[in-house]
Amino acid sequence: MSYTAPLKDMLFDIAHLARIDQIAQLPGFEEAGLDTAQAVLEECARFNQDVVAPLNQEGDRNPSFFHDGAVTTTPGFKEAYRQYAEGGWQGLQHPVDFGGQGLPKTIGSACSEMLNSANMSFALCPLLTDGAIEALLTAGSDALKATYLEKLVSGQWTGTMNLTEPQAGSDLALVRTRAEPQPDGTYKIFGTKIFITYGEHDMAENIVHLVLARVQGAPEGVKGISLFVVPKFLVNADGSLGARNDVHCVSIEHKMGIKASPTAVLQYGDHGGAIGYLVGEENRGLEYMFIMMNAARYAVGVQGIAISERAYQKAARYAHERIQSRPVDGSIPASAPIVHHPDVRRMLMTMRAVTEGCRAMATVAAAAYDAAHHHPDADARRQNQAFYEFMVPLVKGYSTEMSLEVTSLGVQVHGGMGFIEETGAAQYYRDAKILTIYEGTTAIQANDLVGRKTVRDGGQTARAIAAQIEATEAQLVHNGSADAVAVARRLKDAREAFLEVVDFMVAQAKGNPNAAYAGSVPYLMLAGNLMAGWQLARSLLVAQQEAAAGHDAAFMAAKIVTARFYADHILTRTLAQRVAILEGAANVTALPVDAF
Repeated sequence: MSYTAPLKDMLFDIAHLARIDQIAQLPGFEEAGLDTAQAVLEECARFNQDVVAPLNQEGDRNPSFFHDGAVTTTPGFKEAYRQYAEGGWQGLQHPVDFGGQGLPKTIGSACSEMLNSANMSFALCPLLTDGAIEALLTAGSDALKATYLEKLVSGQWTGTMNLTEPQAGSDLALVRTRAEPQPDGTYKIFGTKIFITYGEHDMAENIVHLVLARVQGAPEGVKGISLFVVPKFLVNADGSLGARNDVHCVSIEHKMGIKASPTAVLQYGDHGGAIGYLVGEENRGLEYMFIMMNAARYAVGVQGIAISERAYQKAARYAHERIQSRPVDGSIPASAPIVHHPDVRRMLMTMRAVTEGCRAMATVAAAAYDAAHHHPDADARRQNQAFYEFMVPLVKGYSTEMSLEVTSLGVQVHGGMGFIEETGAAQYYRDAKILTIYEGTTAIQANDLVGRKTVRDGGQTARAIAAQIEATEAQLVHNGSADAVAVARRLKDAREAFLEVVDFMVAQAKGNPNAAYAGSVPYLMLAGNLMAGWQLARSLLVAQQEAAAGHDAAFMAAKIVTARFYADHILTRTLAQRVAILEGAANVTALPVDAF
């Protein structure tokens, strides 16, 4: 089997770190306890292992192709998508009112990881549909919801995000696509959008584009952007599909990775204007699009965890199979599987520890999202929302940056065979690179972390999280085991480095912004590292208790070793990051621009 879902680890995080028992006490989630989580995850694992994962390498070798305005996806994708939709997987986290299952994000996140581990190119189509659903739920009129949501939630139709234009990448103030109001209340859309994931394909009968455009006379800059629904096929009053709308795919990109996912250039209005429907109010489009973007940013972080898991599994299997050299300790008197060599073990442990740490961080963030949306107490909702919002750039930025390290190590474990495409290790490395770029580069996540998440509230949320980490340190010290005390020491050093950097960012961001933002990505990496390490420290405490109670001794022992490894080998990187941020800011911008 090419992929085996890490169900034990997922359920451990869901049960003990995210506390699914508490989530199941929230209004609307009463049926979503651990038994439900286990049943859903097991079924999801079967589907992804048997149906989706076998198509992954085929998608890399035989990607989607474009001909005469139409996109044909990789053989097998259309049938797999049909099964995905019929299985109800698209609607897992979405409201029951529109045909969804209404399950918490805590469960949905694990299912998303499995889908992306199985086949990231395939998973991108549902990922964008999720974002479109979120935007319409939040800002769509009753008429738009009635027309589109049920079909999107069922997976019968898919959704896209249309932000980027040839001249407007991350700077959306430069968006030129225009919207002309019509007497019947619709708009005609004209313009070009690029990098549109699944902007054209053959897997669903309709594609619902959410498009940023400017209404005539709107203010300049981001304040003048509106959001529109522009379907590939217009929808009749009875819900049936009508005429083809004036939106056409003119090409798809040839990419380094995720080759089976068609990345389209879409042309709006070449034949009289594409008919669009305003979402919410004019000139509030960026606000609504951020709903989609935040959902997608978290989901991309999960993609980083997913590709890391797949790369780790492949590397671990290969390390058991590849015979090369005698072990340095003489334990085997002949050439042995490379898993016996200390440096291979170091690489595998790094891959494992980073993947498990990021998974734990993302799972805990998902639980905060669920509480932020469903907790009956307003103060609890506010605190959980602040925690979740702080974590989103870390889940996105740290998990994806670390996926590059993990997938690179995966190639390294394979040695020369890793550089050969036929082995498949290189695909994970190539696929992972896009994760640090789309839905906002790592620098954009870092700018968000500095500006909106740290400086805006004077570091209040960051310090509140640090106080929770300090409480975990106290529990570790009280535990008293050698592993717990050692992890407590590493966690304390990292937390103190984090707090120093938070103070630096708050002090510098307004008066000396270059100094703050020169260290923004190192700050993101420090903070993400700390949050993942904190969750693994919590997992160590749980694992020791579970092992003492006689529960799955081998698994719990592995959790303890992994947490200790992370603390000694990964968490210690925060100290160097602290030095770079606090003492290295000036030399980032010291060289004149002309010297580059």
